[in-house]
Amino acid sequence: MPERAITTTLRIAYLAPEIPALSATFVYNEILELNKQGVNVKPFSVHRPSHLASESSLTELKNDVFHLYEVSKGHVLLDSLTMLLTHPAGYFKAAGRLMLDIWYQGVISRSALGLTYRFFYAATLAKQLKKANIQHLHVHFAHIPTDVAMYAAPMADISFSVQAHANDLFERGWLLKQKVSRAAFFATISEFNQRFLEKLHADPRKIKIVRCGVDQNWQPPVKSPKNNTIFTIGTVGRLVEKKGIDTLIDAWAILIKQGSKVCLKIAGSGPLEKSLKLQLDNLALPEAPVVFIGALPHDEVASFITGLDLFVLPCKEDSRGDMDGIPVVLMEAMLCEVPVISTELSGIPELVINNISGLTILPGNAADLSKAILQIMNSPETAKQLVSGGKQRVNDEFLLDANVSKLISLIEEAVK
Repeated sequence: MPERAITTTLRIAYLAPEIPALSATFVYNEILELNKQGVNVKPFSVHRPSHLASESSLTELKNDVFHLYEVSKGHVLLDSLTMLLTHPAGYFKAAGRLMLDIWYQGVISRSALGLTYRFFYAATLAKQLKKANIQHLHVHFAHIPTDVAMYAAPMADISFSVQAHANDLFERGWLLKQKVSRAAFFATISEFNQRFLEKLHADPRKIKIVRCGVDQNWQPPVKSPKNNTIFTIGTVGRLVEKKGIDTLIDAWAILIKQGSKVCLKIAGSGPLEKSLKLQLDNLALPEAPVVFIGALPHDEVASFITGLDLFVLPCKEDSRGDMDGIPVVLMEAMLCEVPVISTELSGIPELVINNISGLTILPGNAADLSKAILQIMNSPETAKQLVSGGKQRVNDEFLLDANVSKLISLIEEAVK
């Protein structure tokens, strides 16, 4: 891809639930890439991260983040009064949006209360945006951060845009049609999400696809020429229902009962850790090797993946309707030259194209997953082809620099 001319005048703000969070590496990597491409970014975080990313490259970013919900309620009320007196037109425009939204959501409802709460914090954000001479506000996730942004932007008299992912659409997707209409553009990570929004009759002209990509300069650890003594499957992710780790354990158990020698390594932590370990105990296969690694810092994920023979992430829709979008860890596994298996869910088939860049199965199907694993175990040639196809797919559409360049072009158009 031709190198983009450096932008020197664009000054934008980023707002996300948590910056820099271990579970949302794509947000802070995007900020770092924007800085590389010459854009000045002021980061705002709704909350202080509960699991802080630890890379050394994030020191400056951590020091620069403004944590919105750490501002006292007294100061928030004072900021709201300040914005009313100094920017009354923008303040009343935002207040009008709030009244409409309360009407849409129900005047006497928890949702209306939440929107009102976020309106007042929007005034604090708007004050900070004016202070920093911000030209445009870009928001990751279409739920709470976008609530704040769509009220803050008119108060600060700037445009805003949104990057939507998964949970923020499928489980917490309130006022989406209105948010698309109000945003300068509404980006999302997949064609699947684009179709989802269009079915809600959101303005299709506003909806853009911007992938969450992997750093084009990132080099995975050198893969050891020595093979594992036992075929090793691994996965990385929060131990929550939508990751499908229970399906992976059941598939692994099928293989063990069939006489296959397979080691399973599970990296991650989360609320389902105890139940997954209980599931394993109930299988009564104490001699078989399963290792719970625990949560890994992001800079250790690649080394973990490189040591695997196969990476599996059998995502599924959870009981609340939430599901993954396109997990970045699948892209990282592809660049680590490890074959991948995932599911035909959400935007995943846009990255993992069956029999080309990986294998896909139907969600929740342990029997089919065990067959897919056997297919790769028994055919080194298939594994080799999938590795090649996986790297090519990432390079074609999921590199960070190309997608950030697309994002910059959209923002530049918004601030004209």
